[in-house]
Amino acid sequence: MSVLDSIIEGVRDDLAQRRRSMSELYEAMEQAADVRDPLATLQKNDMSIIAEVKRSSPSKGSLAQISNPGALAEQYALAGATMISVLTERRRFAGSLEDLDAVRSRVDTPLLRKDFMIDEYQFFEARAHGADVVLLIVAALGHNQLRDYHQLALELGMRAIVEVHTHDELERALDIAPEIVGVNSRNLKTLEVDTKAFADLIPRLPSSIVRVAESGVSSRADVEFAQKSGANAVLVGEALVKAGDPVAAMRELLGLGRLAQ
Repeated sequence: MSVLDSIIEGVRDDLAQRRRSMSELYEAMEQAADVRDPLATLQKNDMSIIAEVKRSSPSKGSLAQISNPGALAEQYALAGATMISVLTERRRFAGSLEDLDAVRSRVDTPLLRKDFMIDEYQFFEARAHGADVVLLIVAALGHNQLRDYHQLALELGMRAIVEVHTHDELERALDIAPEIVGVNSRNLKTLEVDTKAFADLIPRLPSSIVRVAESGVSSRADVEFAQKSGANAVLVGEALVKAGDPVAAMRELLGLGRLAQ
């Protein structure tokens, strides 16, 4: 069993435990915050940062305690994050939907629910908790699932980042006419990282698609490499949550000076 298969197995188990009636979910969706669409900003910016609230990872273990995810998200917003990603997978990433709620209550920035979306229920759940964007990992989904889940996200008013790691996955992604594609330099089956994936895959994406470089971005040089490869956004988690000053760290990634006191 690959690492990805193991994670998905845990996601299914956890989902079975928290699943509630659709009527309850529809009621929660009606009370959820309006969708904040990040697409126009992502298309306009030369480089955007998707800043991640991330406590742990399968490859690195514990990264940061993050007792107050809402406060961290406020710092990301202050530093100019175009979007904030919130891990909600519990077993490997120590995240939760409560983290998503906490962040939503503190910032107006568009939110990505970062999880392994393998069931229709999760899309309604994401919207009920205020998510504006969801992640579709091509390696975790069949062709019909990928197409149907992408359409479902759009029908619920959300955007989707369609994540790829190989040429085959990129072709499958392009088949569903995505608006945002994330190229993950991490192989989710082995957890190995090779940022050459940025230079290999991102140039193959049409310029009309927002191109996000994921994993392996921790310095200004990494951002510049991703941008040179054609990315117009980077998703950064570990480097920010481990930084003593996430605002300064994020501005450094963007090549900006410190905020005026």
